[in-house]
Order: sequence, then structure tokens, then C-alpha cells
Amino acid sequence: MTTAHVTSPITGPDHSAGSERDPRRGPEARPDLGVDLGRARVSDGSGLWRIARDSGELDVNSPYSYLLWCRDFADTTAVARDAEGRPVGFVTGYLRPDAPRTLFVWQVAVDGSHRGTGVAGALLDSLAARVAAEHGLDRMEATVTPGNAPSDRMFRSYARRHGATVTQEVLFPSTAFPGPDGTGHEPEVLYRIGPLTY
Repeated sequence: MTTAHVTSPITGPDHSAGSERDPRRGPEARPDLGVDLGRARVSDGSGLWRIARDSGELDVNSPYSYLLWCRDFADTTAVARDAEGRPVGFVTGYLRPDAPRTLFVWQVAVDGSHRGTGVAGALLDSLAARVAAEHGLDRMEATVTPGNAPSDRMFRSYARRHGATVTQEVLFPSTAFPGPDGTGHEPEVLYRIGPLTY
């Protein structure tokens, strides 16, 4: 698994559940943020890879993996697109096979041109609402490294907006990763957010 990292602090209006919009419809226009939010498309794959690479924070996977992700996990991935339709942010996730009402958030990233505008939080809210409407959603999970304060703030903010609690435990210690003496990677701390009601 790759650490969920956010490269944009949460700011802007509350975009939590309770909106009158049906999340199963097409892209959600967010003129207040200058983006449209919607499902991933295969054509987004290279853009997601670029955003991840340019973040300087994420564990970057191969371009091929982002193309596959956009094909096979489009239902559990949200992409923010600018006025020209280019990806400027994304949240990738999947429903856990052994807990199909739990959304595991794999990566969160926002292009430098849209950081600090609330896009990351809006993406997370939009994706969770869509997954809840289409599959049901009781919990969200993600891993965060101890030094990743923006991700910690983003997930705690999401929990507050949805009246949920956050519990933490080490999922993968440093020694689980390749490298000399487990020093090549910080531990991955599992954040469990719930219960969620939509």
C-alpha cells in the first residue's frame, strides 16, 4: 500500500453530507473552487501520475498503475478537473474486500496550482458521498506517516465534518519496508474513521 498523502490543507466551505445533490449523477461543478469533481477516466491516468510525481510527498507508482487504477477503480476514485478538463487533484481508493462498506483511501494529491483552496477536502467529501450512495459506506481508512501533518489534519477535519471518530494504530512498522534496518520508510499509521452515516 502507498501512504495517503495530502498536499493541500483543508480550507473553504463545508462540503459534507447533507447536500441536496445526488452524488451518483455526473461531474459535480464546484465554481467556488474552479474545478469539476467526478469519477476517474482512463485518460486521467497520466495526469494523476504527474500530480503524484510533482507532489514531492507521495510514493509514486508507475504510470501504468495509474492507468489501471483509473480503469479498474474509477468507482472509488475522484478527480478534480480544471476548466480545460485537465486533472488538478485526485483521491484514489478502494472498498476493502473483507469489509466492503469500508473505503480505504490510497492517495490524495492536489496540483500546486490548486493547493490551499479546499480541493482536497472537497474531493474526499465528494468521493465518500458517491461511494455511500452506490455501495454503502460505514467507515473510511487511510494510512498516514507520522510526519505528514497535512494528511492528519485532512482526515481529522473530514471526521469532524461527519461526526465520526478517528482511531489510530500502526499498520506497517518501518521494518516492514525494504531498506537497511527499516530506515527507508516511516511507519504507516492506520486511521480508522467512523461510524459514518449517509
